Amino acid sequence: MKKLFICLLASFLFTSSASAKEIYVALGDSLAAGQTPYSEIDAGYTDFIAMQLMRAGQLQSFTKQLAFPGYSVGDVLERVKTEEADALLRDATMITISAGANNLLPLVAHNPQNGTMSFSQLSVNFALNKAREDYIELLKHVNEVAPNADVYVMGYYFPYVSVHAEQAVGVKQQLHLLNEILANVASAYGAQFVDVSFGNEGSRYLPNVADVHPNMEGYRVMANALLEKLGIMPMSTAQIPEPNPLTFQEILQMQQQQQQTIEEQVAVKPIEQYVVYYGYDRFKRLFL
Repeated sequence: MKKLFICLLASFLFTSSASAKEIYVALGDSLAAGQTPYSEIDAGYTDFIAMQLMRAGQLQSFTKQLAFPGYSVGDVLERVKTEEADALLRDATMITISAGANNLLPLVAHNPQNGTMSFSQLSVNFALNKAREDYIELLKHVNEVAPNADVYVMGYYFPYVSVHAEQAVGVKQQLHLLNEILANVASAYGAQFVDVSFGNEGSRYLPNVADVHPNMEGYRVMANALLEKLGIMPMSTAQIPEPNPLTFQEILQMQQQQQQTIEEQVAVKPIEQYVVYYGYDRFKRLFL
C-alpha cells in the first residue's frame, strides 16, 4: 500500500553553481519530509539545512524524495533498497536520517486533553530492540550504496507538551533509550548522532498538543543542531520562509502534472532543472 503513495512524498531536486559541494539526500519519517503540526507538508529541517548549505555555496543538490510520513526504521530500510533510492544515494556526499520514533510513539496511548499517557513496557522493549536491529542493517546498507557520504543520525525531542510531569517520566525514559540506541549504532557504523532537544520551550515549537510535529521554528532548531556540527552559519528566525503548506492530495496532483511535463521534455540542462515538489516560482522565493 505504501508504494502506491510514494508520489505523495514532499521532495525536491535542484542544482546550484559549479562551486557547490554537497549532494544531500534526506532519509526518514515525517520529520525528514517536513510534516506540519496540522497534517500537511511544508519546508522542514532538511529543507533548512539545504538552504543554509546553498547560502554558504556548499550545495550541489538536495532531495527528500526518500522521506515519508509514518516510516519506521524498517520502512526506511525497505525504501533505500529500491532502484530509485540506489540512483539517488550512489553519489551522495551527505545523508541525514530521521527514523525510530514511529517504532516507539504508536505504542503510547496519549490523551492530550487530560494530560495523560500510558504504554506497555513489554511492547516498547520489543519495539526498541527491533529499531536497533533495523538501524544496524540500515546503516550497513547506506554505507555500502553511498560510500562517499557523511551520514548524520538525527535524535528525537520529547513531543508531548501537554502531559503532566509525573505522567511524562516513563515515556521520557523510553525516548532517552531510543536516542541512546541511535547514538550507539551511529557510532558503531561510522555515522554521527545529532542530539535534538527543545529544552523547556517545547510548547513554543509544538503548537498542536494532539500532534507530535513541530512548527517551522522547531524545524529551525533541529536544522541548527546539525549545522553547528557542519560549521555552517545557523538559520535565524528571520530567514524562515513564509509558511506555504500543501496537503498530500495537492502534492500528488502537482507531481502528476510535473511528471507529465518531464516526460514531454527532450533534454534538460543541469542549470535548468526545476523543483519537483515546490515548482520554480516557489523555489526562487525560498532559495534565491
